[in-house]
Amino acid sequence: SNLLNSELKNEIAYLYKQNNSHVCSTTVPIKFTKIFINNEWHNAELHTTFAVCDPRTGEEICQVEESTKVDVDKAVKAARNAFRNDSEWRKMKAVVRADLMRKFAEYLRRDIDYLSKLETLNNGKPLEENKMDITISADCIDYYAGLVGKIMNETSETRTGSFVHYYHAPIGNTIILKPAEETPLTALYCASLLKEAGFPPGVVNVLPGDGSECGQFIVTHEGIDKVFFTGSVEVGGKVQELAAKSNVKRFSLELREKCPLIICEDADLDSAVELTHRTIFADSAQSCFAGSRIFVHEKIYAQFVIKCVELTDRRVVGDPFDSKAEQGPQINDEKFQKTIKYIESGKKQGAKLECGGERFGTNGFFIRPTVFSNVTDDMDITSDEVGSVSLNKLDI
Repeated sequence: SNLLNSELKNEIAYLYKQNNSHVCSTTVPIKFTKIFINNEWHNAELHTTFAVCDPRTGEEICQVEESTKVDVDKAVKAARNAFRNDSEWRKMKAVVRADLMRKFAEYLRRDIDYLSKLETLNNGKPLEENKMDITISADCIDYYAGLVGKIMNETSETRTGSFVHYYHAPIGNTIILKPAEETPLTALYCASLLKEAGFPPGVVNVLPGDGSECGQFIVTHEGIDKVFFTGSVEVGGKVQELAAKSNVKRFSLELREKCPLIICEDADLDSAVELTHRTIFADSAQSCFAGSRIFVHEKIYAQFVIKCVELTDRRVVGDPFDSKAEQGPQINDEKFQKTIKYIESGKKQGAKLECGGERFGTNGFFIRPTVFSNVTDDMDITSDEVGSVSLNKLDI
């Protein structure tokens, strides 16, 4: 009965938004699609663009300028000029920099409705979750701006850094930000807010483009002193290798992994199940720190599985613009197919599929929330990053 009701609720939510999906997409104007260098908007040097798609439907939202090596060179030059001893940025007092940060945070809050809709359109995350992320981001910026004058610390300047970002959620020295090619739209809009807030030219530069080309040009560029990368373990290893082979630049890696949760015998089961769902299904189960591998004490294992499945069955999948939807689509067809492949692998390798495990609806890249039980350490769904809950029995 619970399963039937949850399926009906999911289908109603999905069908409701399917009838309104085109209206939602057309109400979010795309304001910036060019490269942002030195506080100016540029076309790509080679006049190439790439498509950005709506994960709810798979349809193209817009074309965005695709950065090449020449564009990376321009951005590095702008960033290094902004870091010169005689530059406006270097001469600017710390309290003035803090004021710029506060303005940026203020503009994030001012434009939260537009930004959250743009992000939902671009990455398929529920609208209310995106609003929360923007609020937290603004609060975080205010926090660090407030530390100016309150602490004394010796720091080592890095000069020009670069951020190669995943499609989830930087401000430091002069930087070059390469957002994930799937989700560049909010990063470009934030660049406009930084300029509006008064950040000098060259302090922040945004280069949309393909990771294997634009990203590689950034990582290997001799004019960049440090690289920050968020993404897969596989690509992170390559970033590490390329950074070392260039000018032995410093690097920081935040890599996706199978984060474990351990549920002990005396745990509050309802709270533990709720926590499990928050850690895995946030960001449509695509978070780099998703708690997708759950070890449960053998004495409470059976009961935990029942409660976990019940809560998963009640989770509403649908268009992320719908306030009823708790989970949106995967980011693109590649991620969708990869997740389905791992689900099939889990079944073939002997894990018990408790719920989900299939496409939801007919359009876009939606997958029903999935739970596996009787999982062992030698299964792919245990060792590889997959957007599903793997319940392992913890023998103590």
